[in-house]
Amino acid sequence: MTYKFQLGLRPQWLLSGTPDTGDLPLQDVLALLAAIDATGNIAGACRACKLSYRHAWGILRRFEGIFGTSLLITRRRQGTQLSEFAQRLLWANRRIEARLMPTLDSMASELQEELERLLPQSAPHLRLHASHGFAVEALMQHMSDRGSGMELRYRTAIEALASLERRECDLAGFQVPSGEFEAPIMARYAAWLHPDEYLLIHLAVRNTGLFVQPGNPKRIDGMADLARPDVRFVNRQIGSSTRHLISVMLERAGVSISWVQGYETNEFTHMAIAAHIASGMADTGVGVETAARRFGLDFIPLVRERYFFAIRRSSLESPAMRDLLAIMRSPEYVNYVGQLVGYDATQTGSLQTLKEAFPDDRAAKAQAKG
Repeated sequence: MTYKFQLGLRPQWLLSGTPDTGDLPLQDVLALLAAIDATGNIAGACRACKLSYRHAWGILRRFEGIFGTSLLITRRRQGTQLSEFAQRLLWANRRIEARLMPTLDSMASELQEELERLLPQSAPHLRLHASHGFAVEALMQHMSDRGSGMELRYRTAIEALASLERRECDLAGFQVPSGEFEAPIMARYAAWLHPDEYLLIHLAVRNTGLFVQPGNPKRIDGMADLARPDVRFVNRQIGSSTRHLISVMLERAGVSISWVQGYETNEFTHMAIAAHIASGMADTGVGVETAARRFGLDFIPLVRERYFFAIRRSSLESPAMRDLLAIMRSPEYVNYVGQLVGYDATQTGSLQTLKEAFPDDRAAKAQAKG
């Protein structure tokens, strides 16, 4: 069943109480500043934004008057640069988008399902509960391009698996690090992963590690450095699998969480972690490599994570699940995931039992005996 329409929600900045217009949207000036930052000159930014040179300068001058400070610095033979105020404005916008877009996408998907159910000849779609990730985001886009529908709600891995057990979703996303940290993470999932009832769809393998400023000025090499008083850390939200992995890695490194400056500072996505660090508000945080590279940060690899969707065996032969697997196995989707920095799509779309995916996992074996 396909969607008849596609809803989207986007964050918007407003300047409230301006004398001439009341609430004034900032999207035009933010888009123009981003284009200037990318192209290095006004002419290139005008082409990117499809604005006349005169209109672009009009936007800039208007907001310079409102803010009471320059937005651009023009130097002979050096092109045009953003002022410090404009740079901070643009970074704030990037942080807002990184933090809010997954929540807005999830809300838009939920609202779309509610409205679709009120239409004649509507049918239920697959329901995916999963933590935010680039392969998940890409899957939703590829399904939309194919005209297929799926309801997405961003949840922590534990919340997603609990929803699957309560039959509140059809697919639950969760990630597991390979190597020494696999056992403690799997033990956390064991209560919800029933080997006789569930199958796993392999989504991707991805690199997870520390984000640091370009050139790594603080010389951060691993988790032990988070105990240093000169290192500011930004964490993932309470309940997330990444936050739990961080606590396990700190314990293995002999570092108490009370020693980590910023441990209680939270962000909800990998991109929000990257934006937080890139804006200078922290020195390091943990996330997937793709986010670090998109914000121009250096990356220190720590673990390789496998990301799975857990499904009920009984749902495997449904038409909607077959359509989903066809999209996940399509060359277009596999190639896209494989081109994400730090991702491996070799097994994308493959089906596995829990025993096949985790042959040496004690938690899974204990659950199977129970």
